[in-house]
Amino acid sequence: MTLQQEIVGNAMQMAVVSLSPGQTVYCEAGKFLFKTANVTMETRLSGPSENGGRAQGGGSGGMGGVLRQAMGTAMQVGQRMLAGESAAFQYFTAQGGQGTVGFAGVLPGEMRALELDGTRAWFAEKDAFVAAESTVDFGIAFQGGRTGTSGGEGFVLEKFTGYGTVIIAGAGNFIDLDPADFGGRIEVDTGCVVAFEEGIRYGVQRVGGLNRQGIMNAVFGGEGLSLATLEGSGRVILQSLTIEGLANALKKAQGGDKQGPTGGLFSTHAG
Repeated sequence: MTLQQEIVGNAMQMAVVSLSPGQTVYCEAGKFLFKTANVTMETRLSGPSENGGRAQGGGSGGMGGVLRQAMGTAMQVGQRMLAGESAAFQYFTAQGGQGTVGFAGVLPGEMRALELDGTRAWFAEKDAFVAAESTVDFGIAFQGGRTGTSGGEGFVLEKFTGYGTVIIAGAGNFIDLDPADFGGRIEVDTGCVVAFEEGIRYGVQRVGGLNRQGIMNAVFGGEGLSLATLEGSGRVILQSLTIEGLANALKKAQGGDKQGPTGGLFSTHAG
């Protein structure tokens, strides 16, 4: 059942979701805005796939099944907390008729509803997730090795699998691109990546070489030492505002800008 939703607003958008009787949507803690009285709200540590496993195996697994379920939930919670995500999810279910729930992100910017058909996953930046149908599984993808250590962003990504609607949010305005339309590869500020489809190869590369121009780019260009690379064919969503850029603008407005002429290399990353 497709999630009936409408994204409204301008500079700070929100998603208004209409639930059929018995239909469930879940969100990350802190993204809920409002609901009608006939929509129940329950906070759980487990994700939707873990709930499904408990319902299917609870009757035959005995104590061992309960223990395995508890250990699986603890591992998922630990993984989310290690990634800086919320430890719990909030679940909303309409009872006795159609219900309405409102959600929003935490930064001024756009929201987007992505439709999963079960064949291709989506990856998103940390904290992009807002809400999803209970048929969508939420996971954490760690970008290991050189990707994680050489770039300030992108080490931890949210991963959405299954089928149904997932709603994400970002900062500023969105633009949809396909690297295949630009020779198969685009290079962007590491903080501008919102989400991309499975099949897109994500990486992080150094800005320039270890020469005079490379150092000038890193120190005075405001980009730091790395750029994100996105290669292949598929949908990519970028945002026009980065969290670090917003934090630096606020610090400057308050007279506390410490970035100075060194640009992004020595600036304090927010988040």
